[in-house]
Amino acid sequence: METVLWDLGGPRPGSVSGSGSGEALIVAEARDPAVVAAYRALRRRVFVEDQGLFVASDHDEIDDDPRTIVLVARTASGEVVGGVRLAPACADGDRIGWWAGSRLVAAPGAPPRTGAMLVRAACARAEAEGALRFDALVQADKERFFARLGWQRWSGGDEPGVAGSDGRRRSAGPSDRSGTGDRNGSGGPDGRGGWGDWGDWDDPGDRGNPDAGGGRSRRSGTADRDGRVDRGDRGDRADRGGRGGWGGRRSDTSGTVELGGVRHVRMRWPIGALGAAARGKRVIGDVLGGLRPGGVGFVGDDGAPVPGSDMVAATDAVLPSMVERDPWWAGWCSVLVNANDLAAMGAAPVGLLDALAAPTASLARRVMGGLTEAAERYGVPVLGGHTQIGVPASLAVTMLGRTATPVPGGGGRPGDPVSVVADLAGGWRPGYRGRQWDSTTVRTSDDLRRMIATLQRTRPHAAKDVSMAGLAGTLAMLAEASGCGAELDVAAVPRPPEAGLADWLTCFPGFGLVLAGRPPAARTVAPATVARCGRLVTGAGVRLRWPDGELTPAVDGPVVGLGPAGPIGPTQGGRA
Repeated sequence: METVLWDLGGPRPGSVSGSGSGEALIVAEARDPAVVAAYRALRRRVFVEDQGLFVASDHDEIDDDPRTIVLVARTASGEVVGGVRLAPACADGDRIGWWAGSRLVAAPGAPPRTGAMLVRAACARAEAEGALRFDALVQADKERFFARLGWQRWSGGDEPGVAGSDGRRRSAGPSDRSGTGDRNGSGGPDGRGGWGDWGDWDDPGDRGNPDAGGGRSRRSGTADRDGRVDRGDRGDRADRGGRGGWGGRRSDTSGTVELGGVRHVRMRWPIGALGAAARGKRVIGDVLGGLRPGGVGFVGDDGAPVPGSDMVAATDAVLPSMVERDPWWAGWCSVLVNANDLAAMGAAPVGLLDALAAPTASLARRVMGGLTEAAERYGVPVLGGHTQIGVPASLAVTMLGRTATPVPGGGGRPGDPVSVVADLAGGWRPGYRGRQWDSTTVRTSDDLRRMIATLQRTRPHAAKDVSMAGLAGTLAMLAEASGCGAELDVAAVPRPPEAGLADWLTCFPGFGLVLAGRPPAARTVAPATVARCGRLVTGAGVRLRWPDGELTPAVDGPVVGLGPAGPIGPTQGGRA
């Protein structure tokens, strides 16, 4: 069995000894059926025999889902002393990045920090699987323990699509919206349910550890220090029949629910992958000082209108490391990114100039090979430039375009629908998986020219091309320039089936536009795809809207620090 040791949020070679116990533990994915069986036997002992949360078995459809991942803690001798499972939280949870953890258990007498190691392992694995949201129900007396590991409480309620307090996942159907839908735990149309709770376990060694929740109290359904259960008053359990072993429940708006007479809280692991992709741009406003690049109405736009003309100028540089590592692709992308900048402004490109430096003539020729091929495919003549050999690699391109009515990046207003136009052809560029999607090299010249002319045929209130900040970061920039915030519906974002949502929201997609205002008709963007997938709102930053109606933060606050672009007026030269 492949052994992967997880601790402190990521993989680490070797093993970790439980604090003060001298007992080495390895946390790894359980691939051996015998190891999985040992984990399930431990669950049965704790959840069924000791705590009585289930009548006969805690086995459910999540155990039978091939996507479910089981992580176990094992001693050096191979004994399973703890485990946890994580799985998609809904039918397409693995596609949209929504995961949940459940059935966390540690054997009585397990080495200290077993529970903490398993929780950290589950968080790291969820993020490795592309999770953008990771939820769990936690016994109320374990809330402090989870909080010290970085988890946050959330209020969620028994509403359409929310994981009800009986553990069943519901879908937002018409009867649920009316308030008369399924409330008896029979589950939604996708048949998922029985998530159970996360925290029905005893980890006595965590008592007093820095990342633990302190001492235990002898409350209903919790284990005392010898690992046995003080069952106390379990409450009315007469309605358990046919519901997978869950008892009566009550909930409130504070984020707590009652399962089998035991209070639980809804908690979430904060995942900051989308914000991290945009974080590098936050110094731009400070670096530029008092400059207002682009001019009033176009501050921070993808291109800068040239005063007194119908010209728009765009400039982009390519990372020197990319020029050295993949020179042909760097040359191609230097044209691509500028063509996209002008496309977001609704401008038709008329020519480009390049500035190329390279340590060798051979490298320079390969860069120019990609640049000239892209220029020909896009129909943009190379007007001139500057070339220098024998110096460190660098590449920058300026492209000029024309439009009498440039589309601003900051013209959106709260209430505007958000749409995404994206080319879903192609695949990950070799060597850049999860970071750069190559849809353009497989397209014909007619295809490319038609796509970059999309906003010459329709005019939204605001538009930006998807940059290296990713789709979520680019939407945050559009919202910042518009003086508002945004919500993005994760299930509606158009993306290739080969790309997970977390990667797609943070990668450079080849050709992609984020629009605010009336979305263009599908026929006007072909061969690209368009979908309405969000809206602008009051506030700042970007939040993700999930199928259950929950909102989670994606990008907090301003991205570039340039502030609102302001109303369109006289322009001046600037930067994109």
